[in-house]
Amino acid sequence: MSAALGIATRSLRNIRRLPSAFIPALLMPVFQVVSFSGTYSGVTQMPGFPTDRSVNWYLPMAVTMGASFAGLGTGFSMIRDLQTGFYDRLRMAPTSRRQLLLGPYIAAWVRACIAVVLVTLVGFALGARPVGNGLGTFSLFIAGLGMATIGTGWGLGLAYRFRDMRAAAIMQLTLFLGLFLTDAQTPIEVMDGWLEFVARWNPLTRVLHVARIGFVDGIGGADLLIGIVVIVLASVGAWAFAFTGLGRLDD
Repeated sequence: MSAALGIATRSLRNIRRLPSAFIPALLMPVFQVVSFSGTYSGVTQMPGFPTDRSVNWYLPMAVTMGASFAGLGTGFSMIRDLQTGFYDRLRMAPTSRRQLLLGPYIAAWVRACIAVVLVTLVGFALGARPVGNGLGTFSLFIAGLGMATIGTGWGLGLAYRFRDMRAAAIMQLTLFLGLFLTDAQTPIEVMDGWLEFVARWNPLTRVLHVARIGFVDGIGGADLLIGIVVIVLASVGAWAFAFTGLGRLDD
């Protein structure tokens, strides 16, 4: 465990050493919640829209995006460590592969908590309010930490396989496609065509339901349960993707 904590501590210290690699990823979800809730404030006038506050709809999307960036940030750092040769030296240390993976995960969870807290505070300043079902910000943390876990495994797995900046481009592209091809901007009921089909079957739509359950009406316990199952399965799959990628470094 000490090796994992050491790796996580080093990663978190890099926030101070390389703020340019952390601050933009932290400000992006803040920009999103401000811009979307203001630009699309009229979306609440649609018949059947589940909340009368546009920020209640867009805050969970921004939180999950920020937490995802926290996870992918570990992938960016891994690319840098692989290119400088630092990670090769780290792999020679007497520690297990699980420890080598756990360290970046711990760092990602801490970064994700920072993002969730900051974006949530901005959302509340803009007028976001829980609907009163008792979940509130707790649901944001569940979805945020879940997306950070998924993003970390996905980012590390790509970094281990490509070992250069090609992985960074794929990380960002897949993140944006995955989250924006959901009901991130409008409910599925008002979509049509191929987007409606993709959003309905996109697993990340279920993760957004977990994030939104404390802020919009119409999302029930079954949606919460399905969303948590999706988070767990995707997290396990992402961990396996990262673990097998780490093994490929020996080839």
